[in-house]
Amino acid sequence: MDVPVWAWAITVGVIVIMLAVDFVGHVRTPHAPSLKEAGLWSLAYVLMALLFGVFVLWEWGGEYGLQYFSGYITEKSLSVDNLFVFVLIMASFRVPREYQQKVLLIGIVIALVLRTAFIFAGAAIVAQFSWVFYIFGAFLIYTAITQLKQEDDEEFKENGVLRLTRRVFPTTQGYVGDKMLVRSEGRWAITPMLIVMIAIGSADVLFAVDSIPAIFGLTQEVFLIFAANAFSLLGLRQLFFLIDGLLDRLVYLNYGLAAILAFIGFKLVNHALHENELGFINGGEHWTAIPEPNTWLSLIVIVGILVVTTVASVTVGKRTTPDGDDDAAREETSSGDLYR
Repeated sequence: MDVPVWAWAITVGVIVIMLAVDFVGHVRTPHAPSLKEAGLWSLAYVLMALLFGVFVLWEWGGEYGLQYFSGYITEKSLSVDNLFVFVLIMASFRVPREYQQKVLLIGIVIALVLRTAFIFAGAAIVAQFSWVFYIFGAFLIYTAITQLKQEDDEEFKENGVLRLTRRVFPTTQGYVGDKMLVRSEGRWAITPMLIVMIAIGSADVLFAVDSIPAIFGLTQEVFLIFAANAFSLLGLRQLFFLIDGLLDRLVYLNYGLAAILAFIGFKLVNHALHENELGFINGGEHWTAIPEPNTWLSLIVIVGILVVTTVASVTVGKRTTPDGDDDAAREETSSGDLYR
């Protein structure tokens, strides 16, 4: 895929403009978005991603267009799983509802920058060592198994980055508006606002450990991988406010994601066998007994799994909280109580 400089410039420019609109139009004035606002902006970001896919189809042809759409849908579905953790983080830090947009946006920018580095590093490794697909595939299959074992009542646990931040820097006891740094008692201190941003950003980077190998199983084009990740991440803020009260109804989501990851893991291992250069596997010869699924089949499988998972969740898989009060539980999760 020959991507000219102008295509990169336009893509990065659109992403920067979208971020600027978010910062200036939504985050500068703290507020809790209504369901209508979140829905309209979520739709706008999805339409932007679809328009980019049409641009890829027009400029590079159907095969690359399908690769982009497969990657985008996969990244978007995996990002919904991220929202479960984001809800837990927000509740754990008791982030005021009106400041949650800023927390999410800064965290997403951090994740976008770090994911971009991961993508280019991964592309360089894949280009030099085809056997890395064995590792990617095995890891995704392992991740699929862990998805099946995922507990419904998992609590948020601080990672090493967050613990180190608390240990090294002085921290205020509560929120100071939406400020990240304040001067207190003659020295600068960070607020819980900055800490929760770091928590969101670093948590999303951990999710990239499975999502980046997953999209490499659908396309090896860096341009498409970058775009699919960027568009899926940029819509997370709006998606959070749109469905944070509905996440507990997607009771079979982990099974659907496990199936998607297992399918892509199989694709990666099978591709590695087709390109095999390891002497201890099939005598160093290519093994092509199982045909590689084409892009159309991959897209159909991914979309089919998501449709079945969603329909099953909202019909036969309805669940309630232990006290039977779903609405109260969701209200508690998304409450705007101050950090104490």
